Amino acid sequence: MAHEPDRVFSFSITDKDREQRIDSYLASRVDDLTRSRAQELIKTGFVKVNGSAPKASYRLRQGDQISLSIPPPVSYPLEPEPVEFDTIYEDASLIVVNKPPGLVIHPAPGHATGTLVHGLLEHCRDLSGIGGRLRPGIVHRLDRDTSGLVVVAKHDRAHAFLSEQFKSGTVDKRYVAVVHGIVKSEKGKIDLPIARHPKKRKEMSVVTSGGKRALTFWRKMETLGGQFALLSVSPKTGRTHQIRVHLSHLGHPIVGDPVYGYKKSWWKKNLPRVGGVPLTINRQMLHAENLGFVHPDSGVYCEYWAPLPRDMENLIGTLKSTSF
Repeated sequence: MAHEPDRVFSFSITDKDREQRIDSYLASRVDDLTRSRAQELIKTGFVKVNGSAPKASYRLRQGDQISLSIPPPVSYPLEPEPVEFDTIYEDASLIVVNKPPGLVIHPAPGHATGTLVHGLLEHCRDLSGIGGRLRPGIVHRLDRDTSGLVVVAKHDRAHAFLSEQFKSGTVDKRYVAVVHGIVKSEKGKIDLPIARHPKKRKEMSVVTSGGKRALTFWRKMETLGGQFALLSVSPKTGRTHQIRVHLSHLGHPIVGDPVYGYKKSWWKKNLPRVGGVPLTINRQMLHAENLGFVHPDSGVYCEYWAPLPRDMENLIGTLKSTSF
């Protein structure tokens, strides 16, 4: 079988383009090229300026001659595996799945197999490579124990189109969360920056300086049993652990959150048995229920919905019928 050739581009820099960073310039000139992908191509020698390899931070000068070669997608060092997830929607450009709790999105230390990526490779066989060799097609992520909707691109153009929407904050993301305490207001917003915790490097935290802006809107749906509340949460930015960190900072951590919530000792002291059986909560009660975006092919806004998983339904029903 013949190998697909590289895609080759040439650009001559004029006065109006000078002083631009080369990675930004290339991303603006090639439709399905993101800035991060351009940086990767520069780093690996596929970009030349006047015959020499530049840095991604190089500022263009009038008269510069740029050559860009985009190699064909590489084969992934991943073996497709059967992995359980529900397909909400699928076409030639993307797939929307309902990720069950406990499923890791992509390979990482301690999770070399059995991830959503492995299952997608089994299901699709034609995923985009722009997300990286270990993250084919992945546009955004959910934490392992957060359930709900994930959209995955099937080719580079769709990946670039969807990624831009997530980056610009135009994707409609709505989550359902069960939280500790009765939230006094009916709705509100949390506009507080988030950064890596200064001491606990695996955690994130709200910071007073140096963090990235994080914006979360929330609305109280109902109270549950006098000590809990059900919230609808809409993050407008995509920081790591954003909803979990913001709600914890607000004083209403998500029920079952092992990092930013109450520990097991609290549950043993404060939550009685229900029908003689201890209430078991194995994860944070957070579910990505709605996802809306503009489709890369039609340009039409599309919205998808995933029902609450059984463990959240059972918990909500139990908390409603139990006095604490």
